[in-house]
Amino acid sequence: MAGRRWRSSTRRPPCTPPSTSPARSARASSARASRAGSLSAPPPDRTSSRSTTPSTTTPCWSAPRPTACSGPTVATPSCASRSTSSTTSSSGAGASWCEVARPSSTTTRSSPRSPAPGSRTRGPRASATSSYASRGPRSADASWAADGIRGSTCRCDASRDGTLGPVTHTPDLGADARLLLEAVTAISSDLDLASVLTRIVEAATALTDARYGALGVIGSDGELVEFVTTGIDERARALIGDLPRGRGILGVIIDDPSGLRIADLSAHPSSVGFPPNHPPMKSFLGMPVRIRGTVFGNLYLTEKAGGGPFTQADEGLVEELARTAGYVISNARSFALSERRRQWLEASAELAELLQPPVDLPTALHHIVSTARQVSRSRAVTLWSSLGPEHDTVSVAPDADEEWIRELLARARSAPDLESAGSPVVTTSVDGVPLVVVPLRSHLAPVTALVAVAHPDSGLLDVQDRDLFAGFADQVALSLDRTQALADRQELAVISDRERIARDLHDIVIQRLFATGLQLQGVAAMSGAGAVTERLDKSVADLDDTIKAIRGTIFELQDRRGDSLRAAVRSLVKEYVPVLGFSPVVRTTGPVDTVVPPALGSQLLAVLREAISNVARHALADGAEVDVVASGDLLELRVADDGVGLPGEVTESGLRNARRRAADLGGTLEVTPVGARGTLLVWRVPLV
Repeated sequence: MAGRRWRSSTRRPPCTPPSTSPARSARASSARASRAGSLSAPPPDRTSSRSTTPSTTTPCWSAPRPTACSGPTVATPSCASRSTSSTTSSSGAGASWCEVARPSSTTTRSSPRSPAPGSRTRGPRASATSSYASRGPRSADASWAADGIRGSTCRCDASRDGTLGPVTHTPDLGADARLLLEAVTAISSDLDLASVLTRIVEAATALTDARYGALGVIGSDGELVEFVTTGIDERARALIGDLPRGRGILGVIIDDPSGLRIADLSAHPSSVGFPPNHPPMKSFLGMPVRIRGTVFGNLYLTEKAGGGPFTQADEGLVEELARTAGYVISNARSFALSERRRQWLEASAELAELLQPPVDLPTALHHIVSTARQVSRSRAVTLWSSLGPEHDTVSVAPDADEEWIRELLARARSAPDLESAGSPVVTTSVDGVPLVVVPLRSHLAPVTALVAVAHPDSGLLDVQDRDLFAGFADQVALSLDRTQALADRQELAVISDRERIARDLHDIVIQRLFATGLQLQGVAAMSGAGAVTERLDKSVADLDDTIKAIRGTIFELQDRRGDSLRAAVRSLVKEYVPVLGFSPVVRTTGPVDTVVPPALGSQLLAVLREAISNVARHALADGAEVDVVASGDLLELRVADDGVGLPGEVTESGLRNARRRAADLGGTLEVTPVGARGTLLVWRVPLV
């Protein structure tokens, strides 16, 4: 039992968990067997003190244990044996550091316990139980672990009571690897495409110690459409002039997308020199940037620090950076596309709310083209109307010339290739200005196409952006058709109601008035001559006038055209009511809106305007009557007033024009007095 108590009192050094390696397990089993045969051995003296001899911290090795280090660690270095010397106590709660290395066979450790005087010394067994560190060099696991993490730094954090915390490892990466990781982190920290391109150029110059850097974006025509630079200020760029298009050495990488290192640019056969005010450049390094196998652009680096050429290591670093930059650019482009898609979806959603009845169509159309211009970032957007160019709706950017834009759109509208194009999206150019035309598949609304005047380097020229623009145009056509359908349904309801009223007026009111007139005529015939008969005849005449007025109203109610001659006559007479001081009586007889041609109707309105104007200026009348009669093959206009009549000498000016109009149409004009006061104008022409 003394031996068992001795084993239980034996303490392992901290930071040395039991090993699970086969070799160590075998040695532990051998030690236990040895101890089983020697239980009579006295235990070590527990009163022995720790060594007071100043000791130094020596490396020791432990069995595998989980640590806070990164990566799979099989074996971890343990701390050196603790000592009561001033060297150990001065560290307090700090951390002790030991360089990981393969320990030599001469490494010594101070035993944690000293055996009692006179006791038997069991060297092998004591070694197996008291110190794992002493056989660290002989352990296969420890040796393998030492080889695996050689070159790393081990840190054992110790508290004030002497217990040790977890052991951590910090890998010592190379300078190039650290710079590359920093560059990747820098270019991945933004989602805006312009910022990402700038960060890529700055990271590449920092990675290779280049003074100047640029990233050229290749367009669909194989030329550079965008050139992001670093190392050159705005003043120098302005002095240089236009950005390069991809010729000379820059074009070599475009034609052959692979890495290119040049020690002296001027010595290369493809060199074409530099433009005026361009800074001198000698060394050069170019690398393509690919996105899913397609070349997006090229990285250009010049003037390595120190004046020497770029190295193979520089090329390798830039190649890895370009490969990562391709993924970052792809991510930024996807994010930008999702943002544009969101903006187009929001614009499409606004259409439903904007075109809710009642709709102010001109205001709604202007809002639609203004929204399309802002989202597409175009110079102008117009909505072509099927009613003619004067009905087009145009929205022009504040910084664009509106007059020039309208002239450009007028030339584009007359282009025959746009009218015959059957494609859902047509990309064309007028005077070198790109235009994106989307024909609208509208069946009810009077619109034909949505046209955008784009910038030369606009994203609207890309396939994905054109599809988004075309999708918005389809939503516009659908929303306008819906609005027109709702308006037609409302108009149909009004027309149906008017037809019902017209039927009631014709079948009920007019028939009753006509019957009343016949009864009055019968009463007048039975009453004989006298004042009663005259009053009855006058009442019958009033009933006839009322019937004529009702019939005119019926014709107006039944008219469905927007160019009604009846409505135009009444509207013209109403214009002169403030000047006349009274409302003239207007009567229309016959199918005026159906048998009178539009050209003849415009002539009648011109003569009516002249006649009403004369009544207002010269007649001093208290009342006037206007009759338009379409009967047989004649159209007749009668304007009568109760004014002062015609003067003795008449100087015709407007009446002369009315006579000429009648003569040109094969008709006549008559102006005659009516009784003691008043004048009657009769303009009569044949219906052609």
